[in-house]
Amino acid sequence: MDFSAEQLRTFKTVLEAGTLERAARELNVTASAVSQRLKGLEKQVGSVLFIRSRPIKPTSSGDVLLRLARETELLSAEARRQLRMSQDESLSLPPSKVSIAVNSDSLASWFTPVLHGLANQDLVACEILRHDEAHSTELLRSGQVMGVVTTKSTPVQGCSSEPLGAMSYRAMASADFIRKWLPGIDPVDELAAAPMVNFDRNDDLQLSLLRTLTGSARQGVPVEHFVPDSRQYVAAVAASLGWGMIPEIQDPKDDSLLPINSEWESRIQLYWQRWKIPSRALDTLTDLVIAAAGSAGLMAPT
Repeated sequence: MDFSAEQLRTFKTVLEAGTLERAARELNVTASAVSQRLKGLEKQVGSVLFIRSRPIKPTSSGDVLLRLARETELLSAEARRQLRMSQDESLSLPPSKVSIAVNSDSLASWFTPVLHGLANQDLVACEILRHDEAHSTELLRSGQVMGVVTTKSTPVQGCSSEPLGAMSYRAMASADFIRKWLPGIDPVDELAAAPMVNFDRNDDLQLSLLRTLTGSARQGVPVEHFVPDSRQYVAAVAASLGWGMIPEIQDPKDDSLLPINSEWESRIQLYWQRWKIPSRALDTLTDLVIAAAGSAGLMAPT
């Protein structure tokens, strides 16, 4: 089954724009023309490709086609670049567009050198989506992104997986919070009853530690706060809002945060997964990500 470049571009633009009207403006055609192209594409495929919501979302069949559309766009752009550069090396050509997903803690800590690396080249224009590391492979599988920082070691079909190392997290709190809530008479029961700070409702680090220590996820937890920003999360724990699992790489090391117990630690293994296609842009980005993780001294995977 062959798809025209126009079909694939229209399909991808509609999903990225979210509505037919916005896609029509980007494609410089009418919304009716976009609708007719989509109907023709669905007829050719023989299945529904879109959920007609706002924004428009792909079905499982649409995910397959979205990945094809983005792979085709990336490889075509790189081929055009290579052909034009071989004809005139002085040409200034637009970079290839690459989208990736990175978790918040990585973005706030070891990922910064990747941004410097991107600034020093003209091959890649990168869109970074902030997404939970335990669920980011869903974006990779659906074709929404081309690479992810993830906790999943097994590669998504059609992708490769490279170990980046592990981030170490320690249960920490301020000195004032420890004096009030965690005097050390019965450490486990005290921790189970003390307020905690979670990143968001997908953050399982604090509850996972409680399950390990008490055998119960939520027993005796009177207050849970949610602070969905890595730097502000550390600030919230330092402000005595609650205790939390702090990445060692983000420990301010100024005594504003203290370990609650030297044994209450977790290690989160991270991997870089990317589409397994011949792409200079993805190769460049992969090299930058792996180098940044290595320079940050992430622990070797166990």
